[in-house]
Amino acid sequence: MKRIAILGCENSHANGFLKFIKEKEEFSDVEVVGVYSDEREAAEKLSEKFGVCVMDDYTDAVGKIDGLVITARHGDNHYKYAKPYIDSAIPMFIDKPITVNEGEAVEFMRALRDKNIRISGGSSLKQDVFVRELKQDFKNCVGGKTVGGYVRAPYQSENAYGGFYFYAQHLVEMVCEIFGRYPVSVTAKQNGKQINVLFHYEEYDCVGLFCDKNYLYYASRMSEAEAKGYTIPSTESWSYEEFKEFYGILLGNAQALTYEEFISPVFIMNAIERSLESGKEELIRKIEL
Repeated sequence: MKRIAILGCENSHANGFLKFIKEKEEFSDVEVVGVYSDEREAAEKLSEKFGVCVMDDYTDAVGKIDGLVITARHGDNHYKYAKPYIDSAIPMFIDKPITVNEGEAVEFMRALRDKNIRISGGSSLKQDVFVRELKQDFKNCVGGKTVGGYVRAPYQSENAYGGFYFYAQHLVEMVCEIFGRYPVSVTAKQNGKQINVLFHYEEYDCVGLFCDKNYLYYASRMSEAEAKGYTIPSTESWSYEEFKEFYGILLGNAQALTYEEFISPVFIMNAIERSLESGKEELIRKIEL
């Protein structure tokens, strides 16, 4: 059996992952030894529904598990929850946003790298079938060179989980997956409750539109000869694919992204925030691990 714990289980990921473990034969060798949330009621609801143990403290599973799932709503909790388990060198799933702070993101990844800890997670939108198709089109130069793109996704202007950072990684990671992990700079402007962002790459720009609490997702890629785009319906397959990826690293598979790639959205989101404050184009800081 592969024993795991789920920390920060106040969002839909914990419920979805427990459902997959219970219902899908392919994950029948996964045992959840406990769940924890600072919002204890959220953990107790999962206990009632799935019969899992509620942990009194997020450190209670240290030395008792083979893998760790961190799904706290607030990115500030992710590194905090991971720290006690780093010496165990177990694989980790880390939900979006990985962190809120660039310096903490670097420290986090260095700690994981030094223990050779395999990781997965981030935004589930990178698992979407249409995002994957556009990514392949970009890679294969379908229709010629890429000349631009447009991505739309929700954000939440007001929340108790880090403000802009709580939901923004969905759009940012869609951009990263399709057009590349490292845009050079961003220019952001707020109009009403919408935020418009130009992601500047060396030879093209991608337009991003954050819509406040409007849960419509869209992605498109423009090439020299064609334009292709999709409205992206919300689906359980996003969570299934990301749990399957985590299950793979539990079994010993290599992680899909480098540590630098994994935290690239943190640096992009910080640049967007700086641009909103300055009203100017802002360079995305170089990641140095």
